[in-house]
Amino acid sequence: MSKVKSIFSPSRDELVELLEEGLITRSLIVLFAKCRVHYDGRAKSELGPGDRVIMIKPDGTFLVHQKEKREPVNWQPPGSFISFHVEGDSVVVRSLRKKPREILEVELEDVYMASSFRAEDYEALTLTGSEAEMLEMLFNNPEMVEPGFKALFKEKDIGRGIVDLLGRDSEGNLVVVELKRRKADLHAVSQLKRYVEALKKENGNVRGILVAPSITEGAKKLLEKEGLEFRAIKPPKREKKGWGRQTTLF
Repeated sequence: MSKVKSIFSPSRDELVELLEEGLITRSLIVLFAKCRVHYDGRAKSELGPGDRVIMIKPDGTFLVHQKEKREPVNWQPPGSFISFHVEGDSVVVRSLRKKPREILEVELEDVYMASSFRAEDYEALTLTGSEAEMLEMLFNNPEMVEPGFKALFKEKDIGRGIVDLLGRDSEGNLVVVELKRRKADLHAVSQLKRYVEALKKENGNVRGILVAPSITEGAKKLLEKEGLEFRAIKPPKREKKGWGRQTTLF
C-alpha cells in the first residue's frame, strides 16, 4: 500500500474516505481548502471563509495556516481528539481538547487537495551549537572562560533563577556565568545582574560573566555600567563525544 495518497478536488465521499482511513492508520493529513474556522475554549473566535492549509498529525496536533506568517492562525496541541462529520454539502473537522476544554472546528467548503501520508520517523532532533552544548563545553574546559577558573555547578538553582554555570576564579571569588548561543541583548545582562545580586547577599564579592558569540551595543554599555564582564565564545559547530544534546529547537 502506498505511503502517500493525494486526491485533487475530491468529492465529499472521497474526502470522507480519506479522512476516515487517515485517522484510523494514524497518518499525517494535509488539506488545501476554502474553510471557516470556529473556536470555543478559553475565549471564542471566528474566522470567515478563506483558502488555508489544514494539518492533522497522528499525535492529535491540529493546525490551520493562512498563506502568510509562520505561526498557525488556529491550533490545538498534541493529545487532542480529532473527529469529523458531514453537514449538508460540507465536511466539518473537529478537534477536542479536554483539559482545558477547547473545541476547534473547521468547516470545509471547498477542498482543492487532500493528502494522507503514512510517515515513519523515529529520530529525535540533535541540535549542535545549542546552549546545552556550550554549557558542557565550558564545564569540561573552564579555562575557556578565563585562566584559573574552576567550574563547580551546572544549571544551579539559586532561588532567583537557574544559573547556567557557577564557579570560582583564581582568587576564590564566586563567578556566575550566563550563556547565550546567539547575540546577547539587554535581557541577558539583566538576567545576569539579578543572579549576581542574589548571590552577593551571602557570598560577598561575586563576579558575573556573560558568554555569547557577540553582544549588542546597548547590552555592552549596560554590562560595563553594572561592573559585569563579557566573553566572546561561539557555541561548538559539531557534536563532540560527551557533549550534551538538546532534542528540540526551542
